[in-house]
Amino acid sequence: MANDETNSAGDTPPPTSPFSQPPEFSGIAKAMAIEPHSWNQGKVSVQVVVTKEHTNKGGVVHGGLTTMLLDMALGGALVSTLKLEEWCATTALNVNFLDAGQVGDHLIASGRIARRGRNVAHLAGEVVNQNGRVIASATGTWAIWNKRPSNLPLRKS
Repeated sequence: MANDETNSAGDTPPPTSPFSQPPEFSGIAKAMAIEPHSWNQGKVSVQVVVTKEHTNKGGVVHGGLTTMLLDMALGGALVSTLKLEEWCATTALNVNFLDAGQVGDHLIASGRIARRGRNVAHLAGEVVNQNGRVIASATGTWAIWNKRPSNLPLRKS
């Protein structure tokens, strides 16, 4: 996993968020073999190598996988800036499918914060294959709360 942000001395700057490292992926991300690619404050990417199980009946990457990659990358970009007690959730995600991913492709979804306010953030990103060909692009909106719901445990920093 890469960390692209360095200062003039070549050192990684100290994190300003407790989420300076990616969380351990679990649940559906783990089941789909999605892994972190890079994790920097306000800019995150995730990756997957496409297998037959990721395809639709037409033999190309299922749009649900592409959408999941984008949701994780864009949401991760926002999470990388949150305080420990804050919480966020996707409220809208608009995906444009531009090309078909194939079995064996190494897909990288990247997300970045376009604009963040106190309670709302707008994010953008794309999925590219190993040749840099854009598979999909997305924009999304996330709600931000100052406190996590009481039924959800605090994340580990």
